[in-house]
Amino acid sequence: MLLGEIVHPGVIKLNLEAENKYEAIEELVDLLVDAHEVPLSLRNHLVESVVEREKSMSTGMDHGVALPHASSEKVDEIIGALGVAPEGIPFETLDGQPARLIILLIMPRRNFQGHVRTLAGIAHLLANPGFRESVINAPDVKTILRLIENAEQKEGLFKEYGGRSGA
Repeated sequence: MLLGEIVHPGVIKLNLEAENKYEAIEELVDLLVDAHEVPLSLRNHLVESVVEREKSMSTGMDHGVALPHASSEKVDEIIGALGVAPEGIPFETLDGQPARLIILLIMPRRNFQGHVRTLAGIAHLLANPGFRESVINAPDVKTILRLIENAEQKEGLFKEYGGRSGA
């Protein structure tokens, strides 16, 4: 699944308020709840799943990017949220830099190959410094969505995984 198929205006937040990675995870899961991607009854389960995964190995990457994720038997499709923290949030990244772009993903437990492809595709997009900086500095959610769509088209990524329409 492509990032552009996962995110939509309700699950993107500019100016995350979190002061650490665990608060960022909670803030992004709360976006999923508020956008009706998951019921409130799953909130704690999802936070715990992502935090448990994070404690086993940090998902902080290089260049101010973090990709916290977990799998759950309680979701049927990949869901996610994107947060921008222009000042950065400590996230135990590989290069020691604070994370300014955080993408949270929750994936169904039964589709490991799909998870790997989704993570690889998103990591490929985030490897582009111009793309990263454009998203971090975007003035609004609509611009972020346009940047994602344009980058995925430019990279020749196609909606081959049966993602949601209108996302």
